[in-house]
Amino acid sequence: MLKGSAWMTAGSIFSRILGAIYIIPWMAWMGSSYPQANALYAKGYNIYSLFIIISTAGIPGAISKQISHYNALDEYSTGNKLFKHGLKIMTIMGVAFGILMYFGAPLMAAIFADGDPRSIPVIKSLAIAVLIIPILSIMRGYMQGYSDMAPSAISQFIEQIARVIYMLGATYLIMEVNNGSYISAVVQSTFAAFIGAAFAIAILAFSFIKKLPHLRSLSRNGKAPKELNKNFTREIFEQAVPFIILDAGITFFNLFDQSTFNQFMRMFVKATGDQLDNYYSLFGFQANKLIMIIVSLSTAMAVTAIPILSGLYSKGVKKDIENQISNTLELFFFVMIPASLGMYAVSQPLWTTFYRYDQLGILMLQFSSVISILLGLFTVLSAVLQALYRNGLAIRYFVYGFIVKVVVQIPMIGLFHEFGPLVATSIGMGVVCWLMTKKLHDIYPFDTNRLSRRISGIILFSLIMFAVVVLINWIVFHFVGNSNRVLSMVILVVEAVIGGSIYGYLVLKTQLADKILGSKVERIRRLVKIK
Repeated sequence: MLKGSAWMTAGSIFSRILGAIYIIPWMAWMGSSYPQANALYAKGYNIYSLFIIISTAGIPGAISKQISHYNALDEYSTGNKLFKHGLKIMTIMGVAFGILMYFGAPLMAAIFADGDPRSIPVIKSLAIAVLIIPILSIMRGYMQGYSDMAPSAISQFIEQIARVIYMLGATYLIMEVNNGSYISAVVQSTFAAFIGAAFAIAILAFSFIKKLPHLRSLSRNGKAPKELNKNFTREIFEQAVPFIILDAGITFFNLFDQSTFNQFMRMFVKATGDQLDNYYSLFGFQANKLIMIIVSLSTAMAVTAIPILSGLYSKGVKKDIENQISNTLELFFFVMIPASLGMYAVSQPLWTTFYRYDQLGILMLQFSSVISILLGLFTVLSAVLQALYRNGLAIRYFVYGFIVKVVVQIPMIGLFHEFGPLVATSIGMGVVCWLMTKKLHDIYPFDTNRLSRRISGIILFSLIMFAVVVLINWIVFHFVGNSNRVLSMVILVVEAVIGGSIYGYLVLKTQLADKILGSKVERIRRLVKIK
């Protein structure tokens, strides 16, 4: 679990950070058009995210889960047949949904982008990426089914590097060299998703070829498949449909905000379309891009947990499943709570570094940082339930939470205005997480006493770290002002090092890290001379 999570976390974190850093030059080159360009980019990408989840049909998660299931039964050849069949399906899905997105761009702009005609070419450029990303996704799912997370992590990082290089190069040429339209720059920036995906497929193909002799050896020496005439298409989609819905969970929440924000806000405030776009961009794109860096931590754990739990379920060892659920949740809180509180504490230098100083944006980021714990917990809990073949329960609880979000959206916007969608999201996700946790404990009664003791320690140490960093933040910005981006970046790095050191020292000194991460932490303690 730790090894797989470490690879997936490294790949995800580096790619997310890179995906946030590009904003700095991108914003500078967009100049005064940046707010409109940013909102346009956000609208296109949210639609694209939904299409990617639907076009991949949840098959990567399903393939990972089923490959692990067959591997646990020593039926490697059956798993390989499943993968080959899934690869054909993914090719067809990519072509079908790419065409649908391209020619349906005007309709999607009308539904999801408030009829903004500028979003049509953006959606069309993203449709090209949809052609090949399903193939990329199933290749990652196959590797993950063998609990080999390194190729996925490396491909994820290379994908982001290629994407960012292309989008920054194109934006510079259009805006700085040719003095062109920001719409053209956004179109090329979104087309960069295709460039990144192509590079990632090449990395995975190389890794697959390298592992091929070993995979063939496992297939030859494993058990012969029991069912030679399995309906692989049915098996794939039975497992894939829940992954579609649940992987798209956060995206559904975001799209609901995107589709309704302007209309609902006009019920309570007087604002121009550009002002409303700016409000939406603050929480729907800018703050969201930063918190997804830490939410990706939970995604890494979820991806790692699925094949492990699926394998244990196939072997029918209930006690081991209960223990693995506890380990997964402890690891999640051990990383996610200090990460979210840490982002809250450094929100001012962080926001100023990436987007320039904006008091409202900083407040949005602080609120979003707290909500990120619920978003991450939803990701992990839904993955655990699916790995244990409780797909229907996971979907039902998500639907309940989404209904709650829809019902409270208007009242929350009425009370909190631009913060309303975030409040409604926290309420809806809170309901989902509570229902999932309760049901999971009913089925597999994991040790809640142990979990609560360790979470209490995590919260205490995270709050100590939080208090120190907030105090440093207040002192520094009280004397030096708050608008210098270079100074903010230096402060951000210093505070991140201090905060991380405080939390690290406390969990090592009290040996809480040993209890959660295992005995190998002792080596780290000796290295840093903590008894």
